[in-house]
Amino acid sequence: MTPIAAIEAAIAADRAYADKALWLTRVPDAALRAQAAALEAEGPRGRALWGVPVAIKDNIDVAGLPTTAACPGYAYIPQRHATAVQRLVDAGAIVMGKTNLDQFATGLVGVRSPYGTPRNVFDAARVPGGSSSGSAVAVAAGIVPVALGTDTAGSGRVPASFGNIVGLKPTVGSISATGMVPACRSVDTISVFARSVDTALAVQRVLAAEDAADPYSRAAPYPFLRRAALPASARIATIAVDGPMAEPYARAAALFGGAQVDIAQFLAVARLLYDGPWVAERTAALRDVVEQRSEILHPVTRAILERGFERKTVDAFDAFHLLAQARRTAATLFRQYDALLLPTTQPCPTLAEVEADPIGVNARLGTWTNFVNLCDLAAIAVPAGMGADGLPFGVTLVGTAWSEGRLAALADHVHRALNTTAGAGGAIPHAALPDALAADETALFCIGGHMAGLGLNHQVTALGGRFVREDRTLPLYRLHALGARPGMLRAADGAAIAGEIWALPTAAIGALLAQVPPPLGFGTVELQSGACLGFLAEAAGVASAPDITALGGWRAWLAQKPG
Repeated sequence: MTPIAAIEAAIAADRAYADKALWLTRVPDAALRAQAAALEAEGPRGRALWGVPVAIKDNIDVAGLPTTAACPGYAYIPQRHATAVQRLVDAGAIVMGKTNLDQFATGLVGVRSPYGTPRNVFDAARVPGGSSSGSAVAVAAGIVPVALGTDTAGSGRVPASFGNIVGLKPTVGSISATGMVPACRSVDTISVFARSVDTALAVQRVLAAEDAADPYSRAAPYPFLRRAALPASARIATIAVDGPMAEPYARAAALFGGAQVDIAQFLAVARLLYDGPWVAERTAALRDVVEQRSEILHPVTRAILERGFERKTVDAFDAFHLLAQARRTAATLFRQYDALLLPTTQPCPTLAEVEADPIGVNARLGTWTNFVNLCDLAAIAVPAGMGADGLPFGVTLVGTAWSEGRLAALADHVHRALNTTAGAGGAIPHAALPDALAADETALFCIGGHMAGLGLNHQVTALGGRFVREDRTLPLYRLHALGARPGMLRAADGAAIAGEIWALPTAAIGALLAQVPPPLGFGTVELQSGACLGFLAEAAGVASAPDITALGGWRAWLAQKPG
């Protein structure tokens, strides 16, 4: 769409949805049309979000619009955009307004706001999910294609699940939080709602940058937002799920090969987010308000924040030690698996259920979300089908920090396999295509354990490698089994050998080579698609090793190898 067409569609959709609790501040139609006309007159100028209407959660500053964090007594009018908002505007986006939220981003239900509760798109008697309730509903209702939320305990994933849309929870520190009202500052991140994984990833590319003004901002170790292709042999860790969610979760898990793992340690950490030192961190962010102006707070928000004064430093160290062990466990897990597949959240509760038990119901919604930021992981929540009750079911793909580009391929696969629509937004937009090889990347042909789903693949992904495609050599090579690794060398009586092309940052090639033992090394390999850097062996080193060329590749050897 052109900017004018896009903003007219957004205005019409907003008018049709007519939810008075969605926006806390809405830019007037005339001003939106004027911005769209100005952008259209200028032309795209290479701007990635030219004319795209966006909604902003009202704990993120937009210059000239009140920031309330859903607390009228806290409101102020910022003179500058938050850094993330400025990056959106610089990319050509049109800010449509500020959206409702659980007050001070404290909650996963979406009802803790004095401004009312945004309406769940599928059932008005259900909660919309929070804390980014308004932003998620704005996308789910088809008003805007993109919205910013925040995510500390799941606020960018739970409402995405209830709205049948995508919620991208970035690596903490990858997006500047300058100009964002903190909830739990050490684990907060701005998040992205969209109707497709690729749209969300494109927005994160606009947002992601190190910011010296944000002490929790950090530089990416490699270009982590380049889109990978879907490997045929992805290994996905799953969990035991019972009750009404078991069957839809099993459908999503069946899309991949993997195994069930125990996440009890992660769940123990998750419980600490609202019953440990991080409660005190929330209180610290709003200490003056809690101590001097507590009457301006929502009753449930006040009750949670007041508990922060009861936390003991001695208990905090127990929590930090538990978290350190959980992070170590996560590192081990993601050396074996490409991602962890989880139900995004528990079944969507009714407004009445939350009113009867506001704390307990809210806590249950964070069962599979609370630990992710604490353990320094990235996640993408996607729709995974509709239940018999007419409500959406969602799953989340969780990976290591800086893994969003690889997770995108897996999450998009689930979304497309199990859905034909994206809420009120219509058909899933955008084709799922991997990014082309960049100028600072080198293609590497892998033939053994470094391939997807095998034991050494983590060496490639830890350096920023992303799967591109399967390929085969020209019939010029022989393959030998060197114990746990293959060795390939050029030979006059050779055959075609199967493997995979991975794109690695060129600067990381040496680091990978340092992990490769002799007689293996890198050299130019002739593929059916052209020449490529690849794994080769010295002839003397494979002279006495079994020749497995006839099998055509390492995976075939592993499949028939005893044990």
